[in-house]
Amino acid sequence: MFTKRELPSAANQDLVQQQIAELQGAVSQQAAHIKELAAQLENTVNALAKAAQAADERLRRVLIFTAVAAAVAVAALGIAFIAVMTR
Repeated sequence: MFTKRELPSAANQDLVQQQIAELQGAVSQQAAHIKELAAQLENTVNALAKAAQAADERLRRVLIFTAVAAAVAVAALGIAFIAVMTR
């Protein structure tokens, strides 16, 4: 990918300039890829945050439903106990 030092030392300055240009191009390309990955990561984190919030809301609904079901079960046991005791 990069130019190797195979030329005589007289052309060394041109070679160094060419290598610097190649490295700068590679760094610019990597910077663009990093920015793209950062944007994708931000989108992923936002999606995970929304999913976590939705899961939290569902958990709250399940806990409320469970509490209501437990209260109904306790009331049913109480009614059954009273029915057995009054016979």
